[in-house]
Amino acid sequence: MSDEVLYEVRGGAAWITINRPEARNALNAAVREGLKERFVEAEADEAVAVVVLTAAGDTTFCAGGDLKEMAGVKLDRVPVDYVPQPNRTIEMTKPVIAAVNGGAYGGGFLLAQSADLVIAADTAKFAISEVKIGRGAPWAAPLPWLVPPRVAMQMLLTGDPVTAQRAYEIGLVNEVVPADGLVAATEKLVSTIVANAPLSVRAGKKMVYAVAEHGRTDAFDAAEAIWDPVYLSEDAQEGPRSFAEKRAPKWVAR
Repeated sequence: MSDEVLYEVRGGAAWITINRPEARNALNAAVREGLKERFVEAEADEAVAVVVLTAAGDTTFCAGGDLKEMAGVKLDRVPVDYVPQPNRTIEMTKPVIAAVNGGAYGGGFLLAQSADLVIAADTAKFAISEVKIGRGAPWAAPLPWLVPPRVAMQMLLTGDPVTAQRAYEIGLVNEVVPADGLVAATEKLVSTIVANAPLSVRAGKKMVYAVAEHGRTDAFDAAEAIWDPVYLSEDAQEGPRSFAEKRAPKWVAR
């Protein structure tokens, strides 16, 4: 395992940490490959219910692509697989939380956008910086679904960063916390999700994205198909039974 991407499982969560603080956690080839491997590993690990993506240091979550490495590469197509994207290039049924400890620019913003939930340190900033280096951001296509279109337009056209507080106000992040409380806040969110029925958690995630693909009527049909196996599961019986017996549920994810 590369030292540039660390991996630890604790409390039902896989913590994936970009570990290049001396290079602002930029996405060189080793980091990109390490992220891909670790996301795949976390998805396959039955002991993992939630995935947390964060970064080393206290100033930068990820500065984006490694410009020194990129300077020697001429692209002749849209680099769809350049950065591993959970929920797009890597299928992730488990919730992915981005714990953003600092600046998230370019590819770093991509990673935060690709996560299902975002907790940001109050020192964090977010920017689509590609416009400033003549590169593109096709990966930002979902952004107008996450935030108002005119906010997305401003971010794409200016490349200027928005603060963590502003990101919270526009719905880009779920929670802003003091920098020294980021890990604790993330662990609290993890523990809440881990305690819930895993099939219900994954179906809830799947429904949110499925609804974005449909109009209102079709969205109901898609949602019912997603939740049908949950209602038929053993866990669907265990939940009410544990409540009646006044004990914690024992989820089996089937």
